[in-house]
Amino acid sequence: MHTLIVVVHPDETSLTHQVVDRLVTGLAPLSTAVADLAAEKFDPRFTLDDHLAYNGARGLPADVLDEQQRLERAQHLVVVFPVYWWSMPAQLKGWFDRVFADGFAYRSTAAGVAPALQWLTMHFVPIAATRAEPFARRGYESALRTQLEHGIVDYCGGVRGTFALINGSQGTTPLAMVDAAVGRVIDKIRTDPRALGRHERAREV
Repeated sequence: MHTLIVVVHPDETSLTHQVVDRLVTGLAPLSTAVADLAAEKFDPRFTLDDHLAYNGARGLPADVLDEQQRLERAQHLVVVFPVYWWSMPAQLKGWFDRVFADGFAYRSTAAGVAPALQWLTMHFVPIAATRAEPFARRGYESALRTQLEHGIVDYCGGVRGTFALINGSQGTTPLAMVDAAVGRVIDKIRTDPRALGRHERAREV
């Protein structure tokens, strides 16, 4: 069982990175890898090269292929990020734009779009400065879940994992809230009944 944790935050002392550390510790001895987009300086721009690859005029850029290979080794993807303007940071949005490409995350066919990530369970841990009550009352949690779970996971045929929103990061976020969110993700991954052999077969379909 292998889990890829994708994190985006420029400050390694941030709550976002503390959550990642807790995930890695809590998932041990299961296999994990961390993709730190900020530290690795991942380029989120969807350039002409990406556009030409999307239209089949050339192959995907090398950095995109590297990210796809990291995903192919995983059964679980955990995305940990701060909420910016009720959405994800630009670097993470660009990661999805570029890496979840046609031919990898889905396949365009004459009959429509065929999802291609049935073997991957996706979890999201958004960290919001806003307290839980106004976040829920204004529908921001629902909007964020729609964007991530329906717009990305369902579209690509992935498995919905845990959506573990952490609120109030601008102040003093209760440790119990952080541990509860992290614990939900860890429990979901640890109780996954899929075997590695089944993972490999599903990837080939």
